[in-house]
Amino acid sequence: MDQKIPYDDYQLPVVFLPSYENPPAWIPPQERVQHPDYNNELTQFLPRTVVLKKPPGAQLGFNIRGGKASQLGIFISKVVPDSDAHRAGLQEGDQVLSVNEVDFQDIEHSRAVEILKTAREILMRVRFFPYNYQRQKERTVH
Repeated sequence: MDQKIPYDDYQLPVVFLPSYENPPAWIPPQERVQHPDYNNELTQFLPRTVVLKKPPGAQLGFNIRGGKASQLGIFISKVVPDSDAHRAGLQEGDQVLSVNEVDFQDIEHSRAVEILKTAREILMRVRFFPYNYQRQKERTVH
């Protein structure tokens, strides 16, 4: 009775569903506080301010990706270890909300790079937003 029907014999439209995945095991409420699957520390997602001073000719210590074309914003895509950006707390997946009071949520990538490269002192508003960063990476748009 477990015969496979040839693909061409299916009635249209054909929809193949992914295999069933079992839900995670139930964890008693008193154990959830210490359990890694129940991390309720949401402050990591709140916007924060990062200040960087860049000497002439120095690198920023981080790379960005995204921009207006992706419709998801500008994100930190790499932070150089032991750089000023790393010490200031920037991390991969941070969304850049603004730089020196310039809104970065709907800005062209090239304009964002220009602002970051020309500024000597950088006052950034960022938030850790791994969900949209992952979507950004999947779109493969700078």
